[in-house]
Amino acid sequence: MAKELTPASAILPGLIKPEHKPLSPIKERLLALPLPSDDEDAAILYQHSVLCQTCMPYRDPGQEVRAWQRSNGRVSLRIQAGNAYDATNDTWIDVGLPHGPKPRLVLYHLNAEALRTQSPLLELEDSLTAFVKRTLGLDPGGRTIKTVKDQLTRLASADFRFGMGQDGRSVTIKGSVIDGFELWTPKDDKQRVLWPTTIQFSPNYFNSLMQHAVPLNEQAVARLSHSAMGLDVYTWLAKRLHRVDPQKPGLVPWVSLKAQFGTDYGRMVDFRRVFTRTLKLVKVVYREARFAFDGQGMRVYNSPPPVPRRLVQIK
Repeated sequence: MAKELTPASAILPGLIKPEHKPLSPIKERLLALPLPSDDEDAAILYQHSVLCQTCMPYRDPGQEVRAWQRSNGRVSLRIQAGNAYDATNDTWIDVGLPHGPKPRLVLYHLNAEALRTQSPLLELEDSLTAFVKRTLGLDPGGRTIKTVKDQLTRLASADFRFGMGQDGRSVTIKGSVIDGFELWTPKDDKQRVLWPTTIQFSPNYFNSLMQHAVPLNEQAVARLSHSAMGLDVYTWLAKRLHRVDPQKPGLVPWVSLKAQFGTDYGRMVDFRRVFTRTLKLVKVVYREARFAFDGQGMRVYNSPPPVPRRLVQIK
């Protein structure tokens, strides 16, 4: 069924004005795609609840940076860049850290495929191509698919460790998201793009995902697909808001928000400007989200999840 477009300006007065300059790519996507709906046909993606609380890099930290660490409250994430074996040249290739929107988007898709098939072993070519075309609205044969596959290789090669503080104890969980992968190696060295055609989720990650998957609306994800921060904020709210006590709103201090989402920003004033602007974009796609700002931070209120529970079918 065709869906009518609702202008972003109707949802957020002041976001789009006639005298404005040409729209940024992010705002163009907000206007170009249908708004999320709760139709039975709406596609659902998933993110692991722990990865809704911590973040991968927003930008490429450089090939020389081999580790990334971020914390949120008592949860800490450390990602170690990995390497992959190239049988064509009998050599190991250093692979950089996953960064930006695309590894997030790919992982949402892989999570959804694993839950749909009830299997940790995934064949990627057909499903990934369809996902890139359908959700990202991109040419699956163009340059962007190479970027997606490069980020998939980085994601598959990386080692993830999760740290948690519990009752005065420090707990480290060592476990790769992806245990193994099979690389496709092009014959033309000038066009080399090593990328996985098959991946195997680790047993620990797959079993945990079955219990702790957070549903995401694919149309919302598509609208935010140019913004790594926007995706992180959306998934965080998707996990958190429906758990807030209806009788007691929560307060997230500015310093905590910056530690979670804004370590790239030196000054708090710069982070607050970017973060509040990103929240406006997220509000376009998650209209039920209830939150407010004051001098102390962000107040969050009990809100319906972005995907109604009746549409979620995790066995």
